[in-house]
Amino acid sequence: QVRLVESGGGLVQAGGSLRLSCTASGMNIRINTMAWYRQAPGEQRELVASISSGGSTNYPDSVKDRFTISRDNAKNTVYLQMNSLKPGDTAVYYCNARVGRYWGQGTQVTVSS
Repeated sequence: QVRLVESGGGLVQAGGSLRLSCTASGMNIRINTMAWYRQAPGEQRELVASISSGGSTNYPDSVKDRFTISRDNAKNTVYLQMNSLKPGDTAVYYCNARVGRYWGQGTQVTVSS
């Protein structure tokens, strides 16, 4: 069956960087749109980045120019490089495959002041 497994979360100081990874099994990310979402306590889940099968990317203003989504088709893995992190970025980050509506288990990102 299809599985998405995230890794790379942790605790980082404001201004620091983290790189999240999402490795898929049972599906080919090359033919899917992959995305990262996050959900902070008391907040709605929000899209933070997406990348289409053609390589087009999309970011909300809150992370634009700080976060970068990329993929390695050979490794069937999508990444989220997060730079200049802010305390407001603290959330559980989830990997998503649009076709099939698959979700990973989430990885915690905590940014301290």
